[in-house]
Amino acid sequence: MSRIGRKPIEIPQGVEVKIEGTNIRVKGPKGELQWQYPPSMKVELQDGKIVVQRPDDTKQKRALHGLTRSLIANMVRGVTEGFKKELEIVGIGYRVDLKGNKLVLSLGYSHPVEYELPDGIKAEVDHKARPVRLTLWGIDKQLVGQVAANIRALRPPDAYKGKGIRYAGEQLKLKPGKAGK
Repeated sequence: MSRIGRKPIEIPQGVEVKIEGTNIRVKGPKGELQWQYPPSMKVELQDGKIVVQRPDDTKQKRALHGLTRSLIANMVRGVTEGFKKELEIVGIGYRVDLKGNKLVLSLGYSHPVEYELPDGIKAEVDHKARPVRLTLWGIDKQLVGQVAANIRALRPPDAYKGKGIRYAGEQLKLKPGKAGK
């Protein structure tokens, strides 16, 4: 049996969970999330905990068991604590400005790149830090990660000098240039 899927999910104080059919709705201090879980999974509320069960031990059901439990646990954590992703912008002349709900990035192209933040995502820019740090927040883990990946894809780190947008703490293996022969 799945070790992750078997573990019950604790419901913290101030979080409200409703299960209607195959729809689960989690409401907390930071917001509300809902998700349509697979109909083959059985999700129940048992004395202040969410329990996920599977009908049989086929390979697909075992995989869905752990996935369903993890996604519901992320929803509960998201509405209580939220999720955060940090990006570093490295390079001379590379910078980012926050104008309302829009990021304006100068990334060495002939024009500034504008990126519209989706609903539910907040951003903060720290210009004092070297390299410039962009922090993204939200309650939906998947959305925060996807937005961070989309922003990183605008100018991924260069393999020779390391210039570009990278995740905070990301280790790059730089290639030697011509002189490295």
